[in-house]
Amino acid sequence: QVQLVESGGGLVQAGGSLRVSCAASGRTFSSYAMGWFRQAPGKEREFVAGITGSSLSTDYATSVKGRFTISRDNAKNTVYLQMNSLKPEDTAVYYCAASVSPFGATIYRDHGGYISWGQGTQVTVSS
Repeated sequence: QVQLVESGGGLVQAGGSLRVSCAASGRTFSSYAMGWFRQAPGKEREFVAGITGSSLSTDYATSVKGRFTISRDNAKNTVYLQMNSLKPEDTAVYYCAASVSPFGATIYRDHGGYISWGQGTQVTVSS
């Protein structure tokens, strides 16, 4: 099973940008579709963005579409989430996750579709 470690969270003002990263262990990273989820205090964990193993397909939650960009570098075993035009409502702990889909070809919006999770990184957007 792949091990995941997020980094890059922090405090940013509304309208600012931040990039969070997720480093994965193992030699089969490209076979996993990857997802970013977030969880704010008192709320359920929600899907933010996903990317297939080949990077051919991406998917975004409506609330972040046009502001966030997911990408991956399979040579570095890393997936990124570039967040622009941040809003206070983007404040949450951000988690990356590796999917169970064969050959990394399917992006799941439900957290049940993922088998490995990172520990999370806090993103705080001040107004």
